[in-house]
Amino acid sequence: MLNCVYAGMRVATKAQMSGIAVQRNCNWYRNGRGERNYKVTVVGAGGGIGQPLSLLLKQNALIDDLTLHDLSPTKGVATDLSHICTRTHVNFFEGVKQEGLIDSLKDANVVVVAAGQPRKMGMTRDDLVTANATIAMAVSCAMSISCPEAMLAFVTNPINMLVPIAAEFLKARGVYDPKRLFGVTTLDVVRAKTFIAEFMSINPSLVDIPVIGGHSGNTILPVFSHCSPKFTGVEDDVNRLTKRIQDAGNEVIAAKAGAGSATLSMAFASAYFVNALLRGLNNEPNVIESAYVSSDVTDLPFFATPVLLGPYGIKENMGLPELNTAEQAALENMLPELGQSIQAAIRLAQFVLKESNVGRAQGEATASASSASAQLA
Repeated sequence: MLNCVYAGMRVATKAQMSGIAVQRNCNWYRNGRGERNYKVTVVGAGGGIGQPLSLLLKQNALIDDLTLHDLSPTKGVATDLSHICTRTHVNFFEGVKQEGLIDSLKDANVVVVAAGQPRKMGMTRDDLVTANATIAMAVSCAMSISCPEAMLAFVTNPINMLVPIAAEFLKARGVYDPKRLFGVTTLDVVRAKTFIAEFMSINPSLVDIPVIGGHSGNTILPVFSHCSPKFTGVEDDVNRLTKRIQDAGNEVIAAKAGAGSATLSMAFASAYFVNALLRGLNNEPNVIESAYVSSDVTDLPFFATPVLLGPYGIKENMGLPELNTAEQAALENMLPELGQSIQAAIRLAQFVLKESNVGRAQGEATASASSASAQLA
């Protein structure tokens, strides 16, 4: 409470101010269960997504240690964050050496990958695979040494391809656990809630809708038939909003005149998903979020659906909601495109593994991973 000079405003006494000071807590996310705290490492913490993501995570009371890693200098970002009045301690590592990445991941409970080349005007998310695949490879190799049981969450695009690439590298290192590997598709859900709330003139926090499939264009499928509250629009409205959700990334790029992509909304969505992972780790019941994960709900090996989270990652894949005729047709239409991306990613990963013999080096970082780390952006 501030001491206000305006007439009619009550002024707090010194004793009241003391009580307020004791109660004040700068953390936005509360650790209501009062249980253990966690280490989260953000790879790419100096970037357009990494910085606002780190700011949001600094306010999460479940995080005891927030570690930043980037190729570019991160000392300034870490120092800036360290001045924020929360109990979360901030560490940083910077530079191209694989050892720095390995050290930044040591004993992490959650690793969030936000490094990489951003999407530009005219690019699809899949166009980024050449630039960003090495990130998945380097982080997977380093993680196998430093924190093989951590939750690994990819924010970097193309999520449809980087998650399968990471899976292949983790398999080669003998530490793959499909329950602990995630592609963060939360932004698709966030956008769906926002656009539906705008259409229905309600609070977005009241909207719940599953978004399934992948994280690129037509592979993003919001399931309007399971929207809560019931969607009030007609078929044309469903089609228009579906298209807007699928193309929302391009909407942001165009609004920024090609000078940037969806960094702030992606940071918000990523922080939201990390908080869900931490709540699951903390054994909070009924934590359900959509994510792109290893899956058998379709014929594809990876697919985004709602998953129940727990202390060891995914407790249960909630599967596909019952689809209406139009949604079933959209699902069948997008499966070949998503499948092609997944298979291309697996072929790329297996080729690199064969050429570099990454899987043979179990005790130390390989030359291939060091080379990959040098290309992190």
